[in-house]
Amino acid sequence: MKLSLCMLLVAATAQAHYKFPRMIVNGKPESADWLAVRKTKVTNSRDNGGISDVNSSDMRCFGGSPGKAVVTIAAGDTLGFVASSGIMHFGPCQFYMARVPDDKDINTWEPAGNVWFKAGSISAVQTGGAALSGNEATWPAYHKTQVSFKIPANVPSGKYLVRVESIALHLAQQPGGAQLYVACGQVNLTGGGNGTPGPLVAFPGAYKASDPGLIWPNSPPRTSYTAPGPAIWEG
Repeated sequence: MKLSLCMLLVAATAQAHYKFPRMIVNGKPESADWLAVRKTKVTNSRDNGGISDVNSSDMRCFGGSPGKAVVTIAAGDTLGFVASSGIMHFGPCQFYMARVPDDKDINTWEPAGNVWFKAGSISAVQTGGAALSGNEATWPAYHKTQVSFKIPANVPSGKYLVRVESIALHLAQQPGGAQLYVACGQVNLTGGGNGTPGPLVAFPGAYKASDPGLIWPNSPPRTSYTAPGPAIWEG
């Protein structure tokens, strides 16, 4: 009986993990997994673990394999990701972009150093001082099978990596308890502007395990929440 219960708990935990294998361009998903999204380290549907060490290089693209394709989208359009199995833990979902240097291959470029700016975030719905919850009323991305953001219209044209990040807070009562589910898509951005996106941050480096946005205490309940990382660059 104890063994059966243990096996059920392990299965439930595994099934609660998820990945982001396809991009969505203006509402239209890619035709197959891992085309313009770099294949992440773990792709078995029963073992899609998150990242708990914010100092790991996995924070960039979760150890993604070289890319296979690129999607084309215009600045100001809506770009999203399919969340296989749905986003099964509450917390914010954020989007970062990094411009690929003109002399680099987008399929193999390693986005190290201060190259990322935050382009979008689906964070907690503030309640004017009332207690925040762990359900969809507070977390709009929770249980969604697709998440998206609008690319700022003034982002310059070029090749970009777009990093999606879902921060699971269900075990984040102490530093190091948050789980981050990360993937990187490859984009050719057209019709861009002449903005200077920033501030630019590095992964790892942008977050500390002790950041308030990576901790969710059971008691007392939180009455406000700010996601980790820099402000969104809105152009």
